[in-house]
Amino acid sequence: MIRRWTINGRFLTQPLNGVQRYAHEIVSALDRLIADRHPLARGLELELVAPTHAEDCALNQIALRRVGESSGQVWEQMTLPGQVGDGLLCLCNTGPLRVRKQILCIHDANVWAFPQSYSLQYRLFHRLLVPLLARSVARVATVSSYSASELSRKSICAADKITVIPCGHEHALAWVPKHSEETRQAASSNTVIVLGSPAPHKNIGMLLDLAPQLAAIGFRLALVGELDSRVFQSPPDAVAKPNVAVLGRLSDSELAALLINSLCLAFPSFVEGFGLPPLEAMVLGCPVVVSDRASLPEICGAAALYAPPDQPEAWIDAFKQLRAEPALRFNLVAMGRERAKEFSWSSSAEAYLTEMAIADGVIERP
Repeated sequence: MIRRWTINGRFLTQPLNGVQRYAHEIVSALDRLIADRHPLARGLELELVAPTHAEDCALNQIALRRVGESSGQVWEQMTLPGQVGDGLLCLCNTGPLRVRKQILCIHDANVWAFPQSYSLQYRLFHRLLVPLLARSVARVATVSSYSASELSRKSICAADKITVIPCGHEHALAWVPKHSEETRQAASSNTVIVLGSPAPHKNIGMLLDLAPQLAAIGFRLALVGELDSRVFQSPPDAVAKPNVAVLGRLSDSELAALLINSLCLAFPSFVEGFGLPPLEAMVLGCPVVVSDRASLPEICGAAALYAPPDQPEAWIDAFKQLRAEPALRFNLVAMGRERAKEFSWSSSAEAYLTEMAIADGVIERP
């Protein structure tokens, strides 16, 4: 029996952020499992369907087919349903309402938990669409037990309909560290790396407000990502304090070099569905100081230092401790590398193969 499943390729038209990284890596891992003739891939044909203007995707076993001139939700709701085989896999929070045999990954409930991070239009649309999808699709996946509990607690999806399929670490192993002149100048044993984002729940402003205090004790901040006045409430040059290097968006190679040659990554989010940057840092041997909220303790375990996102002084104390105790830093690097191995794209792709097989009646749910 041939089982024909379609993968929603809308992510190929979007910037590469955490959710899109998840989709890229899951699809690539599925491609490898099919090539390796995984038992659950027998009789399974996967096709990646994307809008006409989508970027390329290097795959060997999964065909990419471009169709439709529209984009965004119009393409997803109007064009994609007519292209679906026996089932549909959607990896980036939304999918077409008309397709019932669908496995949908909802990464988090942040629209409900931290609404100020989103525009009114986006918030209202997703608060309407996502619960409707969660009730209608065959199965919902999410990236952490924390996200699963939030989806259930907020009545977005029934708990018994959710499967946790987390992010993996292997992509960061392929990053080849290579400094640009800017990252070389920013990196040092006193540099704390901060990932900027136009979302208030990321809490980057708290660390920027600490810049003068950090400068007084010899710390520097390297701000990675695109600044946005919606977050900082001021033009980007206003946050360029003497000990803050504003680096903008970096390549994977530049980010890897910066992580390897700096004190730590700071990740002070109030809410996170998973928190991929700390995992990437741990893969590369960079210690992490993370928020003690949401999914981050679940992901980082004992391999991180923790600080409350609403207690700035605790972050300063963590940076000072990490700098003053080389043995602590050494242990965190070792534990981080081991912890990262617990999260595998291959295992997560295998979990999707299992869900497709259950939906097709090939196997039963344990």
